[in-house]
Amino acid sequence: MSSNIDRYKKDFEKLCHQAQLVEQSFAHHVYGDEYESAVLKSSKGDKKAAKAYLDALPNFSDSYQSWYSECIALLRQLLPDRLNDFIRLYEKPKGRKDISFENYRIEDALQGLRITRYGSEVVADSKSAIPHIKQQIAILHSLKNRFESSLYDIRQLVQADLLDSELDSARELLKHKFMRAAGAVAGVVLEKHLLEVCNNHNIKISKKYPTIADLNDLLKNSDVIGTPEWRFHQHLADIRNLCDHNKQTDPTSAQVEDLIQGVSKVAKTLF
Repeated sequence: MSSNIDRYKKDFEKLCHQAQLVEQSFAHHVYGDEYESAVLKSSKGDKKAAKAYLDALPNFSDSYQSWYSECIALLRQLLPDRLNDFIRLYEKPKGRKDISFENYRIEDALQGLRITRYGSEVVADSKSAIPHIKQQIAILHSLKNRFESSLYDIRQLVQADLLDSELDSARELLKHKFMRAAGAVAGVVLEKHLLEVCNNHNIKISKKYPTIADLNDLLKNSDVIGTPEWRFHQHLADIRNLCDHNKQTDPTSAQVEDLIQGVSKVAKTLF
């Protein structure tokens, strides 16, 4: 788990660095010559230095889309309560009839949308999206508290330790050729972890005793996991069912080993 926390921290730090470039490239995109003049002034008239700075700025449309997608993935894992807020700052409001400064979004700015009244008075344009960019960056920065929260770390680490301990029990059973028992234990670990992930993402669970398949479907329908992950979990559930039910075909050692390794992977990569 600590290695996953470290990985998320690195992703967070990278996105924070990219956020600065996104904000600067958007300012250049919006203000054009005015922004370039400000850069030249801050460079104390050094045209070469100003040009080098401007040339280093990424294309706003391309850099923003990449940054936005990665932020969505990180927020979905670590701060799902703010995910919809982050998305609303980008997407056009559904059912919007008239466009004003209040409901203009980043998506409009990417399309170069400009609304005027009486022929020349600007109602909303790309500048209207500047507060939304700043708010998205602020939401991203709020993840820092997530990493620094001892309650979050302790809860996640304790959960990981418990799962690791149970998987060790499954490995020991497999070592002594108790295939069905080993698979059953690994299946319980997977079920517990998927339930925890659903709770982390505030996914409503209607069934009192949901199965792995139920939890897997809920995670996919809530866009927490994609189709490849959903199929992988389904494959693990199939092996677990083979171990749990008294069928004519017994699970093989290789199948149970795949199940244990697969559950270990899921527990360390899905939160």
